[in-house]
Amino acid sequence: MSPTEMEGTDLQPIADIDQLVHQPSRLMILAVLYVVESADFLFLMHQTGLTRGNLSSHMSKLEAAEYIDIKKEFVGKIPRTLLHLTDKGRGAFQTYRHDMIQVLEDLVG
Repeated sequence: MSPTEMEGTDLQPIADIDQLVHQPSRLMILAVLYVVESADFLFLMHQTGLTRGNLSSHMSKLEAAEYIDIKKEFVGKIPRTLLHLTDKGRGAFQTYRHDMIQVLEDLVG
């Protein structure tokens, strides 16, 4: 695409993308939770390759935005943290996916 052809391209939709979802680590977490009913902390840690601290930090941000629910329980004496995507989180992921497809399609024509 030449600079002349680029002139009519509206790049504003890129700036409007949900930055909470767009961050790569959080996008990985949401992507995993989108395709499973729920996941425990260790499963997510292994799937995403994030450290305990990084995963925990991103989980907190997603929970604060009400994109995920976190449930802590004990299995015997072992603590277990389960996460699942809320309806709001599912909607945010679907919107993000739709918006990114649209932005890329508009960019390449």
